[in-house]
Amino acid sequence: MTWHRTARAQLAAVLTDAGPDAPTLCEGWQSRHLAAHMVLREHSPLAGAGIVVPALAAHLERAIDELADTARSEEGYRDLVSRVAAEPAAWSPMSWAGEQVNLVEYFVHTEDVRRGGGPVPPRALDPEHIEALWRSLVSRASMIYRRAPAGIVLVRPDGVRQRVRRAPNGHGTIVIRGAVGELLLHAFGRGAAADVTLEGAADDVEALRSALPTA
Repeated sequence: MTWHRTARAQLAAVLTDAGPDAPTLCEGWQSRHLAAHMVLREHSPLAGAGIVVPALAAHLERAIDELADTARSEEGYRDLVSRVAAEPAAWSPMSWAGEQVNLVEYFVHTEDVRRGGGPVPPRALDPEHIEALWRSLVSRASMIYRRAPAGIVLVRPDGVRQRVRRAPNGHGTIVIRGAVGELLLHAFGRGAAADVTLEGAADDVEALRSALPTA
């Protein structure tokens, strides 16, 4: 089973419940800005390119603000969220990417909305959904942590562990413990809102906290 469609529906539901002006973990964005980002990412090739092409970033930010402004009213916001819930067109690269690209994106942004106003209990996810998130995390973690000041080992509550970065010379290894979703949020820069613990030499842990803050 692929889980990105389930994750898309969960994101749309959380956005609906939050309303247009809810805070998010994305600095400067309310829920309507995050919804606008998702729509442009999937339905506007030029604006979406601003996510990966620095020269187009300013264009993307303007497009997000303009689209978010159309969603200040209840009706406008409902229409915008319905576009988030809709599958991208067949020509969109996001329709081809499917699980590989979208699963983590939808999960992280769902938590951006859920946790934007402060701590909330973690969601109960299907075990197969959790495994799909774990596979996505492990496949990207060596790149994400490539500049970490120490080796990195991720450890789940069930004891499953994965070394994702070997310790560079002169440094030890940091063990990051947490539920899969919490590990994912830490890796993607949301550590201040994630329930993870870091174990390792004090200097290494402090350096990692400086790069990726934790609660």
